[in-house]
Amino acid sequence: MLNQQRILAIIPARAGSKGIPQKNIRPFCGKPLIAWTIEAALQSKYLDHVILSSESPDIMNIAKSYGCDVPFQRPPHLAEDSTPGIAPILHAIEQTPGYDYVMVLQPTSPLRRAEDIDHCIERTLLKDASACVSVNEPQQNPFWMYTKEQNCTLHPLLASESYTCRQQLPKAYALNGALYLAKTSWLIHNKTFMSPETISFEMPIERSIDIDSLFDFFMAEHVFREWQPCASLATEQVTTI
Repeated sequence: MLNQQRILAIIPARAGSKGIPQKNIRPFCGKPLIAWTIEAALQSKYLDHVILSSESPDIMNIAKSYGCDVPFQRPPHLAEDSTPGIAPILHAIEQTPGYDYVMVLQPTSPLRRAEDIDHCIERTLLKDASACVSVNEPQQNPFWMYTKEQNCTLHPLLASESYTCRQQLPKAYALNGALYLAKTSWLIHNKTFMSPETISFEMPIERSIDIDSLFDFFMAEHVFREWQPCASLATEQVTTI
């Protein structure tokens, strides 16, 4: 709890990953992938309740073994490929009422840390923002991206002036999938974390890998083993409330 605001954390983890079968419980650096998110959430200073939303008994049992609360089993129709991502979150809120804020922690961001969670919460409450999402500067700036036509010619993705060097490029930011936070009543009304009211929380690139493919999985393991232990603990400085 921070400033008397109760915060619910939801870890959504279905079993039907097509790119990486059983991705959420696949071994990652010695533990099931989901375990890293559970442990970071339980280390947070401000999260009042950490729960899992899943239709899979296997995922539910593993989550319980790492200390995550599993108060319900997600209905199968909310775990299909075509299910909108917000649907299981709204379902989890209905099943676990009484919280002022809700934070979604996807298990595909195993390099996210407890301090990232807490600093995001601090920023959101300090600014009294309705919602906040985590971002990072992408390695490939969209102002140097192109679309390809049928004749293989390239056209700038963004209509803008020509930039001749990297230092001239406008800064761009991409959602990294690690942190989604919103006022519960606001989220129920808007049914999305993204709106003109949403603010950002920037994370370093070494903690921003969102695992969607086997390449992402291997890259995240490499970063964890070779870079993460030596990486600076610094993150965005947020004035404590």
